[in-house]
Amino acid sequence: MARRVTTLFIRDDAILLLVVEGKRIKQWASLPLEPGLVSQGLIMDEARVADDVTKLFKLTKIGARRVIAGLSGLNSLYRLLSLPELPEAILPEAVKQEARRVIPVPLEEVYLLYQRLPASPGETRLFLATFPRNAADVLIRTLRRARVEPYLMDLAPLALCRTLDKPRAIIVNARLDHLDVMVMEDRLPQLIRRLSLPGEVVPLAERLPAITEEVERTVAFYNSSHKEKPLDSAVPMFVCGDPAQAPESWQSLAGRLGSPVSMLPSPLESPEGFDPNEFMVNIGLALKELPLEGANYSLVNFNALPEVYLPKRVRLSSILIPAGLIIGAGILVYMGFQVRNNMAQNELLRSALTPLDSQITAEQKKIGALQEQIKQVEAGVAPVQARAKIFDDTFNELEVGREQMDADLKYIVDKKPGVIDFTTVNHEGESVTVSGVAPDEDDIDAIFRYARDLRIKFASVAISRIWAEPDPDHPEQIMGYNFEFLLSRG
Repeated sequence: MARRVTTLFIRDDAILLLVVEGKRIKQWASLPLEPGLVSQGLIMDEARVADDVTKLFKLTKIGARRVIAGLSGLNSLYRLLSLPELPEAILPEAVKQEARRVIPVPLEEVYLLYQRLPASPGETRLFLATFPRNAADVLIRTLRRARVEPYLMDLAPLALCRTLDKPRAIIVNARLDHLDVMVMEDRLPQLIRRLSLPGEVVPLAERLPAITEEVERTVAFYNSSHKEKPLDSAVPMFVCGDPAQAPESWQSLAGRLGSPVSMLPSPLESPEGFDPNEFMVNIGLALKELPLEGANYSLVNFNALPEVYLPKRVRLSSILIPAGLIIGAGILVYMGFQVRNNMAQNELLRSALTPLDSQITAEQKKIGALQEQIKQVEAGVAPVQARAKIFDDTFNELEVGREQMDADLKYIVDKKPGVIDFTTVNHEGESVTVSGVAPDEDDIDAIFRYARDLRIKFASVAISRIWAEPDPDHPEQIMGYNFEFLLSRG
């Protein structure tokens, strides 16, 4: 009997439900979401979204409430790591240490997962992914509130990569106000960029220049670090999402690269009336459990469901302990007979020990006096230890805050475009205010790009204002364009 799986993906605008049996789509449904319930992949209203999930299951009469869930992947980071060959026992700690070095966010704020990859002797190759804890936690809470239990989870960009039977390709997915660009090489997602497109939701024709620019920037970045095998016009480009509905826009997406462009194909059999493009992430989620016959599908396939949410496994000890108790009871009965035989011999030994009792009593009195002296000394030490702990805790808090501030400021400085100069950078607790100036009107676009880059590290990036600064001596001339960002970690 063919395996049957149910997948669920919550986008900003809709909830998508897909049931796959074997290699064929069996059932599908979507439910539009009111604006604001989900923003940039983050569920903002758990109760109302949970109600909509429940409503969708009732409308479709899908009984299975165990699903493979998709997470948007916004603010997620991906790395290919190469380490010396390591024993399995120490690999998790080694990965965590390497992640602290290559991931520009505190590991306490993200879930970290990795998968071993084929490697040469003496080498350990890994695919590593991190994604925000808050986004995953709120998704799982919402699904459980709707009595839906996710047993597998994946990030949307990785799910899209899994649908393609090509060892080398570019995938472009654009919907509403976000963009995914993935570069596949040797069956691995070598580069994944998920970007927010600022501003109001506008038609694809108006978003197309920004999408094309980001695609070209991704290709240029990849080629700069893969000069031995850069992307060229022979590398196919596949589109899904909004661009798939506008074939006339495809060649402009290829830009200077000039790659052949086509729609991202579905490897599953689709019944009449089913639009694979709308459910492409769900299809990639289903392929986590279904066998793939092609030779070039993505090698990356791990369960992104955090360990804390995995079903509890039955411990072997829960089976062995009751059996141990029965065996132990038998041993105790046997020991009882042995004790009786030894009691008589013990009586003889006690008579020999009587002269030693008086000596033990005298020594115990001496020990009691010494213990009393120790208590007096300890009473004086306790207040000193308490004060020392206060100083240690304060110092540790200051050190953690300093390291966090240094990391934030370094990231802010490193990401600043060269045409922009800082005016002030004020770091207070979880918030940072960044002010600066761009000299020409043509550089205003650099301000917006700077804001987008900062969103990778900070949970909230608000452009509080941008204004022109006139020359005091020549008011009709503009000295520059000032800006002010408000950044927040929480």
